[in-house]
Amino acid sequence: MNRRDLLAMAGALGFAPGFAARSALAAGDPIAARDAYLYALPLIEMATTRARLLKAPGAAVNKLTHTRALSDHTARWVTTPNNDTLYSPAFLDLTKGPVTLVIPPMGKRYYSAAVMDMFTNNNVVLGTRTIGGEGGTFTLVGPGHASTGPNPVRIATPHAWLLIRVLTDGGEDLAAAHQAQDGFKLSGPAGGPVAAYAARDAKPEDYFATARALLASDPAPATDLRILRRSAAFLGAGPYDAAAAADGVQQAKMITIFAKGRQVFTGGWAYPRPTLGDYGQDYIYRAIVALQGLGALPVAEAMYLKAAGDDGAGVFTGDGPYRLTLPAQLPLDGFWSLSMYEATADGQFFFTDNPLKRYTIGDRTAGLKRNADGGLDIWIGRADPGGDKTANWLPAPKSGPFALYLRAYLPRPELVDGRYRLPPVVKV
Repeated sequence: MNRRDLLAMAGALGFAPGFAARSALAAGDPIAARDAYLYALPLIEMATTRARLLKAPGAAVNKLTHTRALSDHTARWVTTPNNDTLYSPAFLDLTKGPVTLVIPPMGKRYYSAAVMDMFTNNNVVLGTRTIGGEGGTFTLVGPGHASTGPNPVRIATPHAWLLIRVLTDGGEDLAAAHQAQDGFKLSGPAGGPVAAYAARDAKPEDYFATARALLASDPAPATDLRILRRSAAFLGAGPYDAAAAADGVQQAKMITIFAKGRQVFTGGWAYPRPTLGDYGQDYIYRAIVALQGLGALPVAEAMYLKAAGDDGAGVFTGDGPYRLTLPAQLPLDGFWSLSMYEATADGQFFFTDNPLKRYTIGDRTAGLKRNADGGLDIWIGRADPGGDKTANWLPAPKSGPFALYLRAYLPRPELVDGRYRLPPVVKV
């Protein structure tokens, strides 16, 4: 059977396009290079974020640092930040033994402490939803180590990212939120030195060398053996053809930029896949989220909904005004917010500067004008809509493409399973 017959059979079995089932992939096959690039992208993005965070004054491995202000247009340390919670990140090194996390009593204030392995899977989310507001002490344990500490939590890779979110309304509430942050404690063996790694825009040979180094530091699970064998020329010992590598990397970058066929918009919104935050073998989705929303929580904790935009694929290019009309209460047990992001050329999203210094509108935003039924009209555009509409204006960038994301924390089952759908954003 020749290669064309193998590909035809793969298609008939439903394995193509995407990560096609092939009995053999030569080191000169750009498809193998494409798949290898996408598979390794979450590792690359995690390493890049770790390096960026460790440059902050006082930052170190196995040490919490606290952001004391809500993210604004100057925040560029992670794509699609939120403007609802204060972050307290720490990159973990569990190679020398477990690390202890103390969570203080939080009362009714929303919080989450997510621990992601280096493949960006949420191994655990300790927070309002899972352990309540009383706090506790937890022992984070890496592969190959035992734990005699309280409440052991097994982490899938020797290195990981702890990302704590603490809800605040800002302003007068910041002091109390800072006190809550300070109650989180992290202790354990000092982390080892962190090597320098190439970023996603590196030359293919440097990218794949970094991917191999990261896989040696944080081995893949056995359930990924199939793709690792298929991409062994690029993610393993090699060798591989340089031209095929360059071609495959270019294909992969186009996938991450356009994400064609991977986002389905229903009624004007793209809803997250059930695998968000714990991806299994959905490697393309995992890669796209690593680029566009690194650190995303699983859907049981939060849903990230993207508006379809003018192009039907998630990007707005018009001046507006646009309107989003929401009911008085969305089906959730937490809170919601609609965030405005300027879109970068490489597919990432960041808050945009604006005259109101307003980056989100949500159910906790002060001064909003509600309709007679308690519902809310949110006005979106580059220019102030004027009059009473100004109170509900979410400013868009002065120029260039932008995107809208709605976050729904602690969503109820009808939102998670699709029985409830958001109304669309409409051009007025």
